[in-house]
Amino acid sequence: MSYARAYSAAQQYGTVGTEAAVAEADPHRLIQLLLEGALVRIAAARDHLQRGELARKGECIGQAMSIIDGLRASLNVEEGGEIARNLDNLYEYMSHRLLEANLKNDAARLEEVIRLLGDIKGAWVSIAPSQTP
Repeated sequence: MSYARAYSAAQQYGTVGTEAAVAEADPHRLIQLLLEGALVRIAAARDHLQRGELARKGECIGQAMSIIDGLRASLNVEEGGEIARNLDNLYEYMSHRLLEANLKNDAARLEEVIRLLGDIKGAWVSIAPSQTP
């Protein structure tokens, strides 16, 4: 993963409360923040959908899709091999499902992407680099 590409993707995430965390994050933490940001936005989209706030739902889905696009852009398929290719395909699938969820106002598709991203985030957290001094 290219740090520059991941940092650029993180700019999609840059809410006021997380700007300092993003600025100081190592590449591993940066990806974790992006995953968390996408999850927060999809959950918000689901909540807006339930309240009938369709414009806000669409905005949140668009933000989540931008973050997922950033995650895809940060992949290095040459060095990452099959794992990176599988993640690329999964991110593409999730973007497609989010687009469908937006067009069809389908909370089940949002939930599906939340589960998939949650699984990726859990795996990512479990491979965190050691923090030994």
